[in-house]
Amino acid sequence: MKLLSECLHSCAGCEVSLVDNGPDMLEFMRQLEVVHMPLLVDGKYFGQEGTGKEMVIPRADVAIVSGGVANRDHLGILKKVRQRCDCLVALGTCATHGGIPALINQWPVSEAMRAVFSRFSNGRELKFVQIPEMLDRVYALDEKVRVDLMLPGCPPRSSEILHVLKGLVGRQDPGLPSKSVCDSCPVAREGKGGVKKLRRFLDNSVLDVNRPLEEMRCFLEQGFLCMGPVTAAGCAGRGAPLCIRAGVPCRGCFGPARPGGNQLLDMINALASNGIDWKSIVDRPSLLRFSGAHGLLRPARKRQ
Repeated sequence: MKLLSECLHSCAGCEVSLVDNGPDMLEFMRQLEVVHMPLLVDGKYFGQEGTGKEMVIPRADVAIVSGGVANRDHLGILKKVRQRCDCLVALGTCATHGGIPALINQWPVSEAMRAVFSRFSNGRELKFVQIPEMLDRVYALDEKVRVDLMLPGCPPRSSEILHVLKGLVGRQDPGLPSKSVCDSCPVAREGKGGVKKLRRFLDNSVLDVNRPLEEMRCFLEQGFLCMGPVTAAGCAGRGAPLCIRAGVPCRGCFGPARPGGNQLLDMINALASNGIDWKSIVDRPSLLRFSGAHGLLRPARKRQ
């Protein structure tokens, strides 16, 4: 199977997760021909000297693409990859839902750029040269091209990436997790209610590392905001969620639990249905910290 890998608007953590499979990945590579992977293999889109007039990306059976789409270069590369592969896999939450970079969608791009780079301008007008033109916001891959398989995570679990690739080589359904974090969380739920407001996670939760997770109380029932009810499972494969194991609430890094879900609205609905004041959440847009693409995060209208 011919494989190509591309990294767009992201940190390359997904690719690190891929190679973290170590010997298992090296053994599996015997079944692959890696034709394009800029992070590991030197390759130029427009020829070795950059003089080509058309972008060159090799033909592949499967393409795995991490990162969202933030500028014209990202968009051009993504469209070319889509043309050159039979199966496109969106790898990681930046690719599937916008990820952390999509937090910029809360502001107009020009305003955000001024805010970030103003301390370098010394009061002069900012002029950006020789950088790709920014799009109006950060997009997930499926907003721009057809995506065949979505594998969220920040980053996805190493073994899960390898599991997906092996499934594609064998032309089998990878069978990705379809439950929420709560569905795979073993902590005790007493369901007694009583919590009316949420508090910020500044104090330790009730956790004794010498006792099993089954004896730890649900974070929401302790009054901590936990995104487990509205977040897709998979951070620990088929095991207990990693954040919960560490004694901290789920932050929502795998994106919405249901296809097309809105983690902010779904979480507010879940809290309201349990009698919890959702207005007690500090910085509510941050509930979309990993899933701000698809138009979910956008600049707020200025009050007149």
